[in-house]
Amino acid sequence: MSPKKEIQATELDINLSSRTETEYFKWFLACLLFGKPVQQGVAKRAFLELVQEGITSPDAILAAGWDRLVEILDEGHYVRYDFSTATKLLDVAGAIKEEYGTFGEMLKRFGSVEELEVHLQEFKGVGPKTVEIFMRDMRPLLE
Repeated sequence: MSPKKEIQATELDINLSSRTETEYFKWFLACLLFGKPVQQGVAKRAFLELVQEGITSPDAILAAGWDRLVEILDEGHYVRYDFSTATKLLDVAGAIKEEYGTFGEMLKRFGSVEELEVHLQEFKGVGPKTVEIFMRDMRPLLE
């Protein structure tokens, strides 16, 4: 059995080397979807639907609201976890806004990559797998 291919930010047209907060958050958003036990193709479709709808920031997630997020996830065939994922996206976006103001501010707040990894897992619904995927592409930019 061949090892499962790991998704990379570049495959989703996310340009992390731009070092912009928008691209960093888009990668985090993708990792929130890829962190669930769903087929990678399904997670990718759902992510691309969110991007197409302009849902690429905590503000945009909060503005869309739960019903719209569920619709978009369903359009991407992310149906098994649509309700829980819509809730998670809203929880995470709200926590980022409340605690840090912006995603970029959150990234700047921590002195080490390890500290950031710990704090990312404090978000409701963000576990070690999501953080592992996110940090795989982000670590070189943050170290």
